[in-house]
Amino acid sequence: MGHMVCPWWLGYFLLNPLRRVVQSPERVVGPYVREGMTVFEPGPGMGYFTLPLARRVGPRGRVIAADVQERMLASLRRRASRAGVADRIETRHVTGGDPGLADLRGQVDFVLAFAVVHELPDQERFFAEAVAALKPGGRMLLAEPSGHVSEHAFEATITKAGAAGLWVERFPSLWSSRAAVMARP
Repeated sequence: MGHMVCPWWLGYFLLNPLRRVVQSPERVVGPYVREGMTVFEPGPGMGYFTLPLARRVGPRGRVIAADVQERMLASLRRRASRAGVADRIETRHVTGGDPGLADLRGQVDFVLAFAVVHELPDQERFFAEAVAALKPGGRMLLAEPSGHVSEHAFEATITKAGAAGLWVERFPSLWSSRAAVMARP
């Protein structure tokens, strides 16, 4: 499990409309996100999940999307503007292993960590900061691509999340992914 970052150009493939057939953003996040929530999404790419999240949180909610690649964020901002949800999305360009959560202590209702944790150089730091940012009872959906992350590696990631204070609620079935819904007690 190296810490390679998804190349920016691959973001266009991740936006493929056919992906919705097997991995609908609305079905993936629908059970966890509602109007008025604050959502944090690390590694949003060009916004495959970000735009649907922004629609779900509505005008009173917000989505904070943090990425190490400015090109991904620039594309996300353009797409959000065209979709009319740019005012609900805050993008953060993060560097040096900073998850971008330090100023969100106790403010986040939901974290969507989709196909990104295996790319992080410091998973322990990410989980510690995510737990601090989550409100009590806040949840995280952690999903990793089964083609990149072995079952053993995913279990190790779950252990790190548990050490930071997240409890596994369930293991949802998501196409081509290993996934867990975790909560901050």
